[in-house]
Amino acid sequence: MGAAGLFDLAGRVVVVTGGLGQLGRQYASALCAHGARVVLLDLAGEADARLAGLPRDKVLYLRADITAPEDLRRALARIEDHWETPWGLVNNAALDSPPGAPSGENGPFETYPLASWKQVMDVNATGAFLCCQVFGGRMAEAGRGSIVNVSSTYGVVSPDQRLYEHRRREGETFFKPVAYSASKSSLLNLTRYLATYWGPRGVRVNTLVLGGVFNHQDPRFLEAYSARTPLGRMAREDEYNGAVVFCMSDAASYMTGSVFCLDGGWTAW
Repeated sequence: MGAAGLFDLAGRVVVVTGGLGQLGRQYASALCAHGARVVLLDLAGEADARLAGLPRDKVLYLRADITAPEDLRRALARIEDHWETPWGLVNNAALDSPPGAPSGENGPFETYPLASWKQVMDVNATGAFLCCQVFGGRMAEAGRGSIVNVSSTYGVVSPDQRLYEHRRREGETFFKPVAYSASKSSLLNLTRYLATYWGPRGVRVNTLVLGGVFNHQDPRFLEAYSARTPLGRMAREDEYNGAVVFCMSDAASYMTGSVFCLDGGWTAW
């Protein structure tokens, strides 16, 4: 098989959760470019503008809450009616507490709100679990497929609180909160569990550990982040596309249960 054939996704249906987000749209574009048909699951109300530039004959947008099993089952039925049983799943949807979140979200661990913990864990961990049950379960019945769970450097190592020192110098009580790290860490063993559980049925499951993506953050944060990273910068939003295509392709046909780090070297230190 030639190099082009190794990465040929022609005809494969791939579900991307959080599909209208910054990275979800990137994954969709890359997957379509390699021949896949992509289902974008999201809760965004105004989808048309975010779908601009994507080939409409290869993209299906479905509004769905990944924490609601009935939504996922309806989505699966729509996909199979429109195309066929999914070949791949990218568990990309996630909640985080960004630097601009309310102070309670980014305060000390001792007072981190229980409601915030539950909300982040519900989307990042339970949502991935449910998507694997519904879509992955059907893929296992079909005897083929690939699942990519999108984790983070903060699912492998603790957040470096020094990145936010400039905010504390200005009088804020600011800490990167715990729920995001705990939820992203859970995906590592969800991957290993399902890789061993579904391996005999032809479904591969792998984790991508991603570093931070440039999105016009505070220059002081960018400076601190870049100094902490061996490659000296945040990722561009298109730099994870190759890994997603690889995991969905026959080039990764013997890879399962793996942790694939794309973090600019962050976890090397």
